[in-house]
Amino acid sequence: MTQQHLPVNRHAISTLEELANVVDYSLLRTLTCDPHATTDGNDHAPRQVSSGHYVPVKPTPIANPEYVAHGRELFRDLGFDDSLARTDGFVRLFSGDLDVVPETMSKLGWACGYALSIYGTEFDRQCPFQTGNGYGDGRAISVLEVVTRGQRWEMQLKGAGRTPYCRGADGRAVLRSSVREFLAQEHMHALGIPTSRSLSLYVSKTETVDRPWYSDGSESMNPDTLVREPVAISTRVAPSFIRVGQLELFSRRVRKQAHSNAREELEAIVSHLIEREYADVTDRETAIHEQLVALALAFLDRLTSLVADWMRVGYCQGNFNSDNCAAGGFTLDYGPFGFCEVFDRHYQPWTGGGRHFCFANQPAAAERNFRTFCTTLRPLLEHAPEALRQLDEIQDDFAKVMGEKLERMWASKLGLESVNAELLAELQTLMTTTPVDYTLFFRERSALPESIEPLKRSFYVDLSGPDASTARPARDKRATEERWSEWLAEWRSLAGLDDPGKSETERAGWRGEISARMKRVNPKYALREWFLVPAYRRAAAGDYSLIRELQAVMSRPYAEQSREIEEKYYRLKPASLFHVGGVSHYSCSS
Repeated sequence: MTQQHLPVNRHAISTLEELANVVDYSLLRTLTCDPHATTDGNDHAPRQVSSGHYVPVKPTPIANPEYVAHGRELFRDLGFDDSLARTDGFVRLFSGDLDVVPETMSKLGWACGYALSIYGTEFDRQCPFQTGNGYGDGRAISVLEVVTRGQRWEMQLKGAGRTPYCRGADGRAVLRSSVREFLAQEHMHALGIPTSRSLSLYVSKTETVDRPWYSDGSESMNPDTLVREPVAISTRVAPSFIRVGQLELFSRRVRKQAHSNAREELEAIVSHLIEREYADVTDRETAIHEQLVALALAFLDRLTSLVADWMRVGYCQGNFNSDNCAAGGFTLDYGPFGFCEVFDRHYQPWTGGGRHFCFANQPAAAERNFRTFCTTLRPLLEHAPEALRQLDEIQDDFAKVMGEKLERMWASKLGLESVNAELLAELQTLMTTTPVDYTLFFRERSALPESIEPLKRSFYVDLSGPDASTARPARDKRATEERWSEWLAEWRSLAGLDDPGKSETERAGWRGEISARMKRVNPKYALREWFLVPAYRRAAAGDYSLIRELQAVMSRPYAEQSREIEEKYYRLKPASLFHVGGVSHYSCSS
């Protein structure tokens, strides 16, 4: 079934029995199972998986699960009644217990393998077998595919225990990381950025694990203590969870002639990707090589748009390997992510990420992933030279298309019809020199200030006089303030805000239009790490109120909310939190 012709159900689903009526396991039906898999899903020890698209796995339920939150907007999109999230069967199912599902549903989930490329370089050595056959979903287990309201969704538990890809880890996720991902996914959706979604979050009232993390107030770059944390299971939802690294795995096997069915497995998973994610832009009646060219062109458009959107809102993925790059062109895997506060082109929240995955290098990292994606398709085009030539052209166009998307993004943030390179360069210099808060600055500018005074709300330094903390003399600050004023005057001129050729009524109407347009692309609220820390700490003590408050606030990031919310969440990062481990930077310990 293609996405265009999926059935539409209107009744709100409120029981597991009703949920069973919309289940359709297309992946299990159309792709091949690992021939060495067990029949009962008790396949939890690390091992090589050398062929097949998936391994049936029985999730390991968390003990004594308790409801924390559910994705209210996603529930509406799915046609689920909110009451379903707290029913016993639903809680047990999405905390890992598949024994409760009706007979028509599978009592086994599935995990998939993938390859790893870091910035376009292939890696095998992190695999415990040194072959690349041990990478994959180490603690992520898909349990359902459903078709609701004309859309297909896959539901995947994160933290549901070990799989053959666990590489010796325990397969668990802690509440801290689960809260971060749960809130981030729905915040990104509210920002208008393609992303996996958050269905539910349940925590164990009795089960804990030890994780390395930061002691209170530590400025260490790496975790300096061992913390006992409650385990949790979050469920993420997407049209599919096929990654660039997943396609890459099967393409490598073709190249290496790993087994006799390697080419067929590659073609099958690529066809499955098209059916799940690109049915609306490909003609399934045409030859496969024509479909692959259309696929590459569509992925190029989605990936470049995605990265431009990330930079629009100050988001940094932190670790944009091929295995963290969704082949559907949406945001996936919220581990070492962060939202830029003090503007810094080299912002990188993850201590293991390096500058190559920093904020400003995300377009370059995306290009490496796109090249890997194109490479995966080549074995299927070896007898279609014209299609290979077209694929080369599409691949070579990445930088041009990415540049055009970034220019349009910056123009929209600035409220201009087209970007002015000199104006943008001077702005980024000033934002670095002053420095400024990325979110607050662009939101304050969206009110079209006539002077820089309102913009100072976003400044992390005081330009009004000498600053003992920075030892910058007053004359330097006056010079900086003059540069800001000159920049603002030039911007207002380019935006036509004070056009003498228009009447005051016309100018007022134009200003209102520009301001409204800018506020639609410059959010007021961003999910800052120092908002998340108290939320997950209080949740560990059984108080989930702050998680739910953040969920409500961050689901309306462009809205002017209450004065109380503004005072609490629309403000600069406190000076005491700079350089603090687990807040300003963090490892990927989850």
